[in-house]
Amino acid sequence: MRRHEAGAGSTDRDAENGWEVAHPLGGTSLGGVRMAGFRDRAAAGLDLRVLPQPTVVVVIGLGGNPVTVESATGHRPMRSLVAPLSPGPARIRGERVECVEVCLSPRAAYALMGVSPRELDGSVTALEDLWGRHERRLREQLTDAETWQERLALTDEFLRKRAVGAPSMSPEVAAAWATIVARRGRIRVGDLAASSGWSRKRLWSRFTAQIGLTPKRAAMLVRFDHAARALRAGESASNVALACGYADQPHLHRDVLALAGCTPGALAGSTTSAD
Repeated sequence: MRRHEAGAGSTDRDAENGWEVAHPLGGTSLGGVRMAGFRDRAAAGLDLRVLPQPTVVVVIGLGGNPVTVESATGHRPMRSLVAPLSPGPARIRGERVECVEVCLSPRAAYALMGVSPRELDGSVTALEDLWGRHERRLREQLTDAETWQERLALTDEFLRKRAVGAPSMSPEVAAAWATIVARRGRIRVGDLAASSGWSRKRLWSRFTAQIGLTPKRAAMLVRFDHAARALRAGESASNVALACGYADQPHLHRDVLALAGCTPGALAGSTTSAD
C-alpha cells in the first residue's frame, strides 16, 4: 500500500492522497513483524506495481471488495494476498480498498506462513490458498471489529498463536541473511559460506530452503531494493548505479528489468507496496 510513517498507535487521516493509515499501539509482539491498517478514504482507487523487496507482504482485505492481481498468468480477484520476496512482475488494482498489511522478515515468514518459502517465490498468491479457513475466520473478525486498534490487536494475536511451535530458521542462515542486508547485497557467496562455517554447497541448499532464494539472488534483491528506493527518491540512474555497487548503468538496467519487469525510468515513477 502507499506508505506513510506515523507514530506507533496513531491514525493519520491525511496520509498520502486520502489514505487513512493506522499503526498498532505499542508495536507488535513478534520480532520481524510490522503491520498497519489502510483505508482509501478518498475512493481514489488503488493501482500499484508489486516490486521485489526484502520482506514478505501479507495483505488481509476487509469488507466485500476484492482487489485484482494482474500478472503473467492472467487476472485474478483476491480478498487477501501474499507478495513474496520475488513476486515477478505484477500489478494490484482495486476500488475502496480497506485492509490490514503485515510485513514479515524472511525469518518471521519462515515461521508464520506455514509453507516452504520456495513455494511462495515467483507470484502473488491468494492468502486463502495458504491458510484456508484460518484466513477466512481472521478476515471476518477484522471486518467485524469496530476500530483499527482492535483489528491490529486481533492480527497480532493471530500471528502470535501461529508462532507457537513454528519452525525456527537455522542460526547460520539467519546470520547470512543479516550479513547480506547489512552489506546492502554487496558480498560474495564464498565469503558468506566462510563466515558461517559451512561449505558453499551446504549454505546454498539450506539458505534456499529457508529463505526461498539462493544467496546470490538474495544479494541481488537487497541491492535492487536500495537502488529502487534511490530511484523513486529522484536520484539519477548513473548515481544510483555507482552508489549501489553496480558495475555500470547498463548493469543496473539489466537487474531492474530482471527483477521489476520495467526500466529504471519507469520504476522511478512507480507506486509500490513496499516496506
